[in-house]
Amino acid sequence: MASTFHSGFIRDISSILNDADNFNVIIKVGDHENIGEFKVHSVILRARSPYFKRAFSDEWTTKKNDSNTFIKPNITPTVFEMVLKYIYTGELDLKNHPGEDILNLLVASDELLLEELFTHVQEYLINEQATWVQKNFVLVLHTVFKLKGCEKLQDYCLKSICADPQPFITSKKFPSLDKDILYGLLKRDDFPVEEDVIWNCLIKWGIEQTPGLGKNNSDRTKWSNSNYQALKKTLNQFIPLIRFTEFSSSEYFDKIRPYRAIIPNNIYDDIEEFYFKGTQPKIITLTPRIEKNNVLIGSVLIKPKLASIIAGWFERRNVKALLYKYKFDLYYRSSAHGLNINTFRNYCCGKGRCIVLVKHPSSAKIYGGYNPIGFINSSSGQWYNTTESFIFSFENSEDIQNMKISRVNSSYADYAIYEHNSNNGFNFGNTFQLSNNQYIYSNHPGYYDNNVTNVLSPYFNYNFVPAEIEVFKITVL
Repeated sequence: MASTFHSGFIRDISSILNDADNFNVIIKVGDHENIGEFKVHSVILRARSPYFKRAFSDEWTTKKNDSNTFIKPNITPTVFEMVLKYIYTGELDLKNHPGEDILNLLVASDELLLEELFTHVQEYLINEQATWVQKNFVLVLHTVFKLKGCEKLQDYCLKSICADPQPFITSKKFPSLDKDILYGLLKRDDFPVEEDVIWNCLIKWGIEQTPGLGKNNSDRTKWSNSNYQALKKTLNQFIPLIRFTEFSSSEYFDKIRPYRAIIPNNIYDDIEEFYFKGTQPKIITLTPRIEKNNVLIGSVLIKPKLASIIAGWFERRNVKALLYKYKFDLYYRSSAHGLNINTFRNYCCGKGRCIVLVKHPSSAKIYGGYNPIGFINSSSGQWYNTTESFIFSFENSEDIQNMKISRVNSSYADYAIYEHNSNNGFNFGNTFQLSNNQYIYSNHPGYYDNNVTNVLSPYFNYNFVPAEIEVFKITVL
């Protein structure tokens, strides 16, 4: 039976890394002031790296005294030190290295044909450096789109952007995005951004990318015909990816029509016929990127798009990136069932998580609350703990620009929901409640975050009898 002595062998080979004796190659890395010099042993590097096996030939190195000199200006000393640690020891701890160095290590391992290291670093960036990657999407994407074997990290970045695209498309670095990356995003059916927003971003990107335009010449009213033609050339490959039928008539008039000159005639004729005659387009056959309504709801107080916003608050996600589809089932409406707390609790208790909507009597304002534990029968009064409840408001039944939310203060989660059959219909932490005299009361004892005064304005601390109350059970489809 053969014996193995791997641990001792690895220990002894590893010690050579710090032993300058018998080296036969000097590798100089970095450029400008960030330069490093490493004394290495070609036999080890040739055995571990196909790149160095080829590189350590007469035509790739410079002979000086008894050693060869090899120059790699595109790899920093810090990164190359990590590479050598891996090559000589088979070990590497990335825990204390910043994300940018790890990304550069990925590039270096690809160039040096270190497949095992390349795979490990790619996985490490996804699993251990996700926060850094998400804060530096443009840098990461510009880097990994050049690497053939980096599809997993590419896909991770694109899916992460699709899960919450707003920070990415509104970042200052977006106009500098590489065209291949932008094309990869726009051709996705799961890029959950409204088409008019995509169009605005594309125009902004195109202006920045087009010679003769940019920040100093972004006012289209001052453009010449050659400026429009230059922009058309820049955006030529992207125009067929736009779902022009997803624009409203006013969006078409205000946003598409002014840029007619950059849209191919056959596509623009198709658009015009669709908007003027209602004819189904012959050329633009792309399906919508997103479903129009993520939530089914039968409410007299809010439109489905507002229900989608509420669902986004459940998941703490962008509205267009919901993981689930929801149905809101009505089980109480004060105008139909009566406005008193006994009726309210008879209809609402024991039904599971729900939302409450309240219409102010003399304005269009809609107030509401999310109860993730549901209403519970309690004859003596009891507090319930949750970190997921929140209070919200909308300016009217369909306005999506001025909605506000106040989440439960995590330090006071024990006081998120109060249940008492005879005192309250609903009670969100003594902050927003329906009392037994049929009045809505608002206050700020500190159990919800400080935005609550904005949420409940302009009627904060003013009591009122609601014009309508609706309660919906939440079902995941």
